[in-house]
Amino acid sequence: MKIALLAHVRQPIRQPFLGGMEAHGWYLAEGLAARGHEVVLFASGDSDPRFTLDPVLPVHYEAVFPWAEHRGKPELIAHVDAGYAAACDRIARGGFDVVHNNSLHRFPLEQRRTARTPTVTSLHVPPYDALHHFVSISPSPTHKLTVTSARQLQAWWPNGAPPEASVLHNAIAPDAWPFVEQGNGEAVWCGRITPNKGTHLAIRAAREAGVALTLFGAVEDPDYFATEVEPLLDGGIRYGGHLDGAALARELGRASVFLFTPCWNEPFGLVAIEAMACGLPVAAFDAGAAREVVGEAGCIAPAGDVTALADALIRAMAISRSTARRRVETHFARDLWLDRCEALYASVRSASPSAIAA
Repeated sequence: MKIALLAHVRQPIRQPFLGGMEAHGWYLAEGLAARGHEVVLFASGDSDPRFTLDPVLPVHYEAVFPWAEHRGKPELIAHVDAGYAAACDRIARGGFDVVHNNSLHRFPLEQRRTARTPTVTSLHVPPYDALHHFVSISPSPTHKLTVTSARQLQAWWPNGAPPEASVLHNAIAPDAWPFVEQGNGEAVWCGRITPNKGTHLAIRAAREAGVALTLFGAVEDPDYFATEVEPLLDGGIRYGGHLDGAALARELGRASVFLFTPCWNEPFGLVAIEAMACGLPVAAFDAGAAREVVGEAGCIAPAGDVTALADALIRAMAISRSTARRRVETHFARDLWLDRCEALYASVRSASPSAIAA
């Protein structure tokens, strides 16, 4: 198939990934290409050059209009709208068999822009006003929607999801996250360092449990890091930087437990399954999809309860590392995910007028 992958453009689709959406876009492009599909990645022009790129914007918009300063402002909206409008036009003329839309932008949800090409839209965030209306009117046999967890399906459609909507869990290539038989007795945390990821709460829980902790990830909110995280760093709590996949896998594999501390309705939690693949059981707040993702490979604490999380951390360390690895291989392996993507693509293609006419 000739597949257009339409990514979001706040950050580039390249390593080291700022977060799960960048990783998702990269692994999807790589995996589909490895299966022999002709893949064109519509993303920022500074994304990974190994892919065939058709830039939505010359560079990711965070470099031009930082979101923290320009959120909701006309200049940012116009900049992004112009890029996606032109990209949708190129896709419509490009002879693609299917579009997989991961953009979180309203234009690819408008029938007037996408009706020519069968489309799968994946929603990677909880409902929000700018997108909700367009999501509600877009489902059709040739435009199917996916969310990353059952919790998100209920959040987007509290009165019941349409038949065109389904859960498509995120996934990873287990071989890229090598299993390690034994950890060093320490904890690890990974993610964007920003308040809604709960970095400071992970530190407090590790201290209460008496377990050393290393933090990894991009500092997305420098003020938060300076006031809530950096003052807590000491001999037992350290910041290890922002690493690419291979280096991060090595660091994760050394640890004994992963702390997952979402302070919002986390849609999935890709970092948790990366750690689980390396053999780490998880201690997590019960927020968003955490319980659905972690399953038998971890222990859950009430959201925001640091003392309960410290207890969950100690209990999780008793879970077999092979249990964590096996959960990823069974539920979140990339080949299973790609099989499901290909099935969705075939479904929307078979419902298109051109396929019916043929």
